[in-house]
Amino acid sequence: MLAVTPGVLSGTLDFGSWTLDFGISTGAMKPCVIFNPVARGNRARSFQSHLESIARTAALKPTLCAGDARRLANEAVREGFDTVVAAGGDGTLNEVLNGIVDADGLSRVRLGVLPLGTANVFAKELSMPSNLGQAWQVILGGRDRLIDAPWASYTNGDRAERRYFAQIAGAGLDSRAIELVNWEMKKRIGFLSYIVAALRALAEKLPPIEVSNGRETVAGQLVLIGNGRFYGGRFPMFPLADLCDGILEAVIYPRVNLESVVRSSWGMLTGNFHTGRHTIQLKGAQLELRCAQPIFFHLEGENVALLPATFGIDPGSLRVIVP
Repeated sequence: MLAVTPGVLSGTLDFGSWTLDFGISTGAMKPCVIFNPVARGNRARSFQSHLESIARTAALKPTLCAGDARRLANEAVREGFDTVVAAGGDGTLNEVLNGIVDADGLSRVRLGVLPLGTANVFAKELSMPSNLGQAWQVILGGRDRLIDAPWASYTNGDRAERRYFAQIAGAGLDSRAIELVNWEMKKRIGFLSYIVAALRALAEKLPPIEVSNGRETVAGQLVLIGNGRFYGGRFPMFPLADLCDGILEAVIYPRVNLESVVRSSWGMLTGNFHTGRHTIQLKGAQLELRCAQPIFFHLEGENVALLPATFGIDPGSLRVIVP
């Protein structure tokens, strides 16, 4: 149970075998940490072991359901917090980022990341320590940096929407794989569950997706869009990407089959990805994606809506905490 009184957040967090009682000031210099209190896995358990020390120096906002992190981040900004921390995976990060945007906090509020998820791609991009105690010390250190804020504009039903992302977007093979992921399997084997789902998606006939930067137009069965270098962990899918150059990088696979996936995977592992002949690279401040058949696009590994969509960037508009 949580209670908010002027300047103080207090309550009790129940984790089954133990509880945490806390009462802390919500002064603007304290970070606000948004987390899933029932998250599973070794990282989540490690985070829970740090909760008591974190509660001494931060406000804690536990999520109650899927999508709640966005609401809580919005709430935190409106309460006056100048640092909002996403404690979770890339999906939690995306919700917190968009909650900050909802409250007009972009560029004004610092976004921190405590990596608790399966891939933690953006945390790796920022060189955040994987050790949670060390990562928390980075958050408390409060050194920040302005980077680009990419977004996707699309139509959801009759409503035009814009959603921001930090690291990665895509459509085609990977968005179909996300649809096919067995979530019980994901809890057991983590990132390997996406590989199993991708192999299932490879067996399907995937439609071509048209990609344009306003000068060139190409098509492929898999389109990946990067703001940073990494994809799926610490794999340099976009080795030439720069978080601060105002440009999105796209990698397009004209056709996806087992051979092309193995070749590109080997290229990423060996650092020779861009020497391959099975992909097309495209870049631009704005990219348009269209498909004649209904197919999802994803942001940070979470499917959002069906194409078409426009991907753009707000240069130097996202304030992040870095080591």
